[in-house]
Amino acid sequence: MLLLKELPTSKSLEKFVTRYPGTDITAISDFVSILRAASDISTALDALLARHGLLQGRWWVLVLLMRQDDLTSSPSDLADKAGVTKATMTGFIDGLEREGLVSRFMDTSDRRKFLIRLSVAGQQKLDEVMPDYVQCVTQFMNVLAKAQRDTLIADLATLASRVDLIK
Repeated sequence: MLLLKELPTSKSLEKFVTRYPGTDITAISDFVSILRAASDISTALDALLARHGLLQGRWWVLVLLMRQDDLTSSPSDLADKAGVTKATMTGFIDGLEREGLVSRFMDTSDRRKFLIRLSVAGQQKLDEVMPDYVQCVTQFMNVLAKAQRDTLIADLATLASRVDLIK
């Protein structure tokens, strides 16, 4: 993800209008601000998880496995739920398996497939990280009042439902 450190100024955006007549510079500025906020939040989460020796991708795999009643999922289901390719998920799983945080075993109903299970060490890692995660995320989200958060979430959901407009 590209982290745009310097947001465009009104003056720099005016150049767009000159070159591309009809440009809505407010829309462009707002869009870039949303992207920047998302990047900053993601970077902050990376820093939080790094304190515990984790990367975001691996963290989300552990969380997705913990959500399952039997702590088990297929790599393809994990990839779908995480929104990554199967190859990317394989890399996450390989790293987690090397660290003993997950185990890979043959699916008894289809011996061509493997399943991934959260290990005891993986659950312990989550138990170590989760209090810090919950405290930091709660503190961060409480910067906004509940009504503000509700409005923000609704507005973001509206935008997310129309990403087809920029594809």
